[in-house]
Amino acid sequence: MLYWLTAFSDGGDFFNLFRYITFRAGGAFFTALIFGFIFGRPLINLLKRKQRNGQPIRDDGPESHLLTKQGTPTMGGVLILGALVLSTLLWARLDNGFVWIVLFVTIGYGMIGFVDDYAKVTSNSHGGISAKSRLIMGFILAAVAGYWATQMHPEELVNQLALPVFKDTLVNLGFMFIPFAMFVIVGAANSVNLTDGLDGLAIMPVMIAAGSLGVIAYAVGRVDFTEYLGVHYVPGTGELLIFVAGIIGGGLGFLWYNAPPAAVFMGDTGSLALGGALGTIAVLAKHELVMGIIGGLFVVETLSVIIQVLYYKKTGKRVFLMAPIHHHFEKKGWAEPQIVIRFWIISLILAMIGLATLKIR
Repeated sequence: MLYWLTAFSDGGDFFNLFRYITFRAGGAFFTALIFGFIFGRPLINLLKRKQRNGQPIRDDGPESHLLTKQGTPTMGGVLILGALVLSTLLWARLDNGFVWIVLFVTIGYGMIGFVDDYAKVTSNSHGGISAKSRLIMGFILAAVAGYWATQMHPEELVNQLALPVFKDTLVNLGFMFIPFAMFVIVGAANSVNLTDGLDGLAIMPVMIAAGSLGVIAYAVGRVDFTEYLGVHYVPGTGELLIFVAGIIGGGLGFLWYNAPPAAVFMGDTGSLALGGALGTIAVLAKHELVMGIIGGLFVVETLSVIIQVLYYKKTGKRVFLMAPIHHHFEKKGWAEPQIVIRFWIISLILAMIGLATLKIR
């Protein structure tokens, strides 16, 4: 919205700053951060009044959670989404289709998560709405986003899968591109949701992954960068850096209250929305496979659940003491902050590896 102030610029004044994506990204970051600090405590107080018992705690989970997390309100993702949407609408170019695609997915998944969280707190059960219903709604939103992306990508990249490391290599997925995009977006949303199990565990890796994808989106949206790096040029994706800045600012504002011991949980409202956003940015920037590296922690968390379920069904035994894998380390006696910080470190390492693929060609 504020981009339109450039209409008052003569090319050498303050208003000219709004032409620069980096300046507007900084504005989006601070807008989201301040939003989180201002509205964080009032939102937590409201959630506490509305949720007398807080987020329902699993009886089969780590025993310590029944003592340390009982009564903590959920749906704190509303704070992140409010900060993210406001900052994006204020600072991004609203004539950019990529911005609207990622907002569509983020808000849509946030609504699915909100309904799920509401069902949990009103029924005082950790069941929520059925997994089948969540997946169906998620796949529908992802299908729309996948098709929309094909309308926005340049003709030479439509339905193409770009391979990291290999220069100028594309795989034509044809009609399978949209199902592939759906898998990436839904997979990212649910993997972040599975990771959100300890205080501060999910939000920092989300910010790290978002920051990395934001750098990639900015790079592939500049023809000079793509020529130097040898990656495919996707005009317009640079504006996604502003959306990413909103994630980081809103995420830090939320982490202020979610740091151990958490005063609020993001719930499915936040985890599904943020995961869906990450997957969508990867699809739009044509870096879906690199997303698997950058978001490797989320992949491992998801695989731990899949392996546990399949192995238990086949043998009646468990591979891990508990899945997702962060609970396995809890059962082994690791302290919660120890798990969280070590997982943050792993996320940062994987993000650096993912970013390195931009130049390794």
